[in-house]
Amino acid sequence: ESFLQQKETIGSQRDAIRELTGKLSRCEGAAGPDGKGATAAWRKELSKGKDTMGDLPRDPAQVIDQLSRTMQTLKDRLGGLEHQLRANVSYAALPPELREMLQRRLGDLERQLLSKVAELEDEKSLLHNETSAHRQKTETAKKNASLESLFNNSNSAFKSPDEFKVSLPLRTNYLYGKIKKTLPELYAFTVCLWLRSSASPGIGTPFSYAVPGQANEIVLIEWGNNPIELLINDKVAQLPLFVSDGKWHHICVTWTTRDGMWEAFQDGEKLGTGENLAPWHPIKPGGVLILGQEQDTVGGRFDATQAFVGEMSQFNIWDRVLKAEDIMNIANCSTNMPGNIIPWVDNNVDVFGGATKWPVETCEERLLDL
Repeated sequence: ESFLQQKETIGSQRDAIRELTGKLSRCEGAAGPDGKGATAAWRKELSKGKDTMGDLPRDPAQVIDQLSRTMQTLKDRLGGLEHQLRANVSYAALPPELREMLQRRLGDLERQLLSKVAELEDEKSLLHNETSAHRQKTETAKKNASLESLFNNSNSAFKSPDEFKVSLPLRTNYLYGKIKKTLPELYAFTVCLWLRSSASPGIGTPFSYAVPGQANEIVLIEWGNNPIELLINDKVAQLPLFVSDGKWHHICVTWTTRDGMWEAFQDGEKLGTGENLAPWHPIKPGGVLILGQEQDTVGGRFDATQAFVGEMSQFNIWDRVLKAEDIMNIANCSTNMPGNIIPWVDNNVDVFGGATKWPVETCEERLLDL
């Protein structure tokens, strides 16, 4: 009878062991063969979120802590089972094979549980690191997006996208500005800009436009002791402009392919006009617009003796001849009329070689010159 009771007790303990083994198998199945499948869903969410700005999934530490508590509970129950078995069953009365099998099975289960808990703790630490890195990356991306949005909304690092000047303080062959946009084919144009220079002899080249096969497609230059010249397709017209007194001046030149008619304005007043400047020659598209240097090849081969020295602002180009009253209104700051082909905006002007961009309100500074 005692043997039958012990056999029945052993049977119930075997059932308990099988139950614990089943639970352990389910935990292992949840964790996967490499011990890392328990967070597969989390990893899937994390990989989906790499290129998104959305919120992160639930912290995996909660899942891992729950699994750890389950493992600890199984371990505690296993310990209780071992204690109960030792208390209720005399090991001496059990067959040696069964006693060794129970001890071996209990030891294996304990080692597996401890190993699984350690793996899950490592996985939790790894996921915490990945989560922190992902959150940091996400926050950085959000900040960058906010800055980009702010930049795009304002179009400028300055108070207003057009209230800046380009400063070219030295006569070199490496200080210059570049207009990012190019010109379409033009049959007429108006170019206006504010400039201030006291360079001698000659202020240099405020701007030049070069195309393949013609470096002097459009050039405004005052070189050496020569007067200011407008070049169209390497043809020259001398302009009666005088701007080398160190004060701000508003300069406009207009041109049309019809008979090569041109006009020159200074501070809103028409000072000269002429014709036969590259008549019937359309301005070629796709060239390079440079501020402050004369191009001998498209975009390069600058000559320091022809460099502009001073400051310039509000460089605008239209694809038509502006009316005299429009030019006067721009010069006296009573109207703001950006160029419909090339407008003066911060994100359309790059500077190189030490040239700089500074905030400026040209009309206010002009009043200081009076």
